Amino acid sequence: MTRVLFVVTAADHWTLADGTAHPTGYWAEELVESHRVFEEAGYEVVIATPGGKAPVVDQTSLAAEVNGGEERAAELKDYLDRLKPRLDSPAVLEDSDAKDFDFVFVPGGHGPMEDLAVSEPFGNLLVDFQNAGKTISAVCHAPAALLPAKKADGSWLFDGYELTAFTNEEETQAGLADKAIWLLENRLREQGASFDAVGAWAPHVVVDRNLYTGQNPASSRPLAERIVAEL
Repeated sequence: MTRVLFVVTAADHWTLADGTAHPTGYWAEELVESHRVFEEAGYEVVIATPGGKAPVVDQTSLAAEVNGGEERAAELKDYLDRLKPRLDSPAVLEDSDAKDFDFVFVPGGHGPMEDLAVSEPFGNLLVDFQNAGKTISAVCHAPAALLPAKKADGSWLFDGYELTAFTNEEETQAGLADKAIWLLENRLREQGASFDAVGAWAPHVVVDRNLYTGQNPASSRPLAERIVAEL
């Protein structure tokens, strides 16, 4: 059976430029839609978080206004409720071994900007996945989790790779760009990524070698489906 290491942020806040803690976590649609696709494909989905801490959902991501209405918001909540026993008892990310999995997937939310973006253990794990030629995938803000992956010479593992992520335009429209310490698109470009994007909020998936990325929440299902189709 295909096994996916499904890495979820354990952060419940994102530290802003003024030092305040902006409440966050994982983004509901990104976790739900990708998880659903992988389970429907018959994969074993192993949820892991830093320290094995139970993750929290960004409550904004469950609001009707960002989900096209109450019906969709309720459907996301219902899925998360059914998944709650597994979310409440995740595997410890730092104990995970690339040899035990076929690929790694990271859903976003602002949480990864707080913890996974600076996680040396996860960076080392990504190097192991890369060395094994296994698929590495992340959506929206989760490509922040790619940042700590370094080669032995200290260079960034994904230097020169084409990828996408939540854009400066989207962060601005979300109302947080001017409050952030750093912006994801900027940081990825600075590290050497060939950043590719489409208009704000439109689904967009980029594949370069074994790296699969999605731009925003709407890209979650297309990204997961692309991985399943090509594995």
